[in-house]
Amino acid sequence: MKTFTKASTVMKKYTMSIALVLVFIFFSILTNGRLLYAQNVSNLLLQNAYVLVMACGMLLCILTGGNIDLSVGSTLCLVAAVAAQLMDKASMSAFVTILLAIMISAVIGVWQGFWIGYIHVPPFIATLAGMFLFRGLGRVVLASKTVNIQNNSFLNAFISYVDVPGLDSKWSHPSALIAGIAVAVLLTVLMLISRAKKVQKNYEVDSMVSTIIKIVIIDALIIAYCWKLSNYKGIPVMLLWILLVVLIFAFITMKTAFGRYFYAVGGNEKAAKLSGIDPRRVYFWAYFLMSVLAGFSGLLMAARIGAVDGNMGNAYEMDAIAACFIGGASAYGGSGTVSGIMVGAILLGVMNQGMSIYGLPDEWQYVVKGAVLLAAVIFDVVSNHKVGKQ
Repeated sequence: MKTFTKASTVMKKYTMSIALVLVFIFFSILTNGRLLYAQNVSNLLLQNAYVLVMACGMLLCILTGGNIDLSVGSTLCLVAAVAAQLMDKASMSAFVTILLAIMISAVIGVWQGFWIGYIHVPPFIATLAGMFLFRGLGRVVLASKTVNIQNNSFLNAFISYVDVPGLDSKWSHPSALIAGIAVAVLLTVLMLISRAKKVQKNYEVDSMVSTIIKIVIIDALIIAYCWKLSNYKGIPVMLLWILLVVLIFAFITMKTAFGRYFYAVGGNEKAAKLSGIDPRRVYFWAYFLMSVLAGFSGLLMAARIGAVDGNMGNAYEMDAIAACFIGGASAYGGSGTVSGIMVGAILLGVMNQGMSIYGLPDEWQYVVKGAVLLAAVIFDVVSNHKVGKQ
């Protein structure tokens, strides 16, 4: 009975990771292996960069009580539009453009955070208003036109590839594989040290066998991914930006008191307030950081596409929200991890890319994504015994 319970707990903990592997295998077979092409593997994360980045901010909003931000797609459009016009009309340098774009997204974050955190406007209403407001302003800035981005410094800052002189060539980029092996080794050491510290503090930990199996699987995936990158163009700079954002927010949510405030407010706001946590500040920071990440995603997407129009970012907020819920964030708030939402975002990306390569019509792609999202939320509700609770 004890073994069955432990197996059930493990299955619940790694459900989405197992689902990701199964979905990847399914679409690899369905596309006759085309999903495994080096170019497609490289593009998998790049095409979903905005999801991976914005999901980190959306997680903070969801943690506060299942709240969401509907304005992030419009914020992305407005910030990208301003950046494009600054470089096109004002011939502004890439560095100054990026700096001003981030400042604008920060101002938007202050606006959103103020109304939600301190005036207590319901997040759904405040961000719905922002969705219309920022989308309209973005189109005004663009004058309802498409603006091309031709600043090479700006483009290289986001869409270039790491090239090590004397090591990489036009046909092979072994630096990617070397970097993957180095990361795998570092991750192994850190995971073993973390486990040893928990054992010393008498915390409950997985068995050494389970830990080793987990490390081997993760390391194998990292090395396999980097091997694919080495056979294409090497490590994309955009991947480094994504990793930077993910690592920062993983550290914030897991290792800082500030990050635990989001969980506390989402778990029980009244208890958190009695403990000395100011929920107003927590809401403010959640929506502030969300807007900053949305603005940064605007720069990433503007560089990747090479142009900005008034429809950029349309429905992107739905992808970020879906990635969080698919990745295990609770629809009730107070639960979710950055690593989990990364799994959710990649799973969503694999589905999108697999369905596109297979040639599934758009209408059916929406059906599939909707069904997967619903299944993820139902799993959360049922597995946490929330059925029938008020």
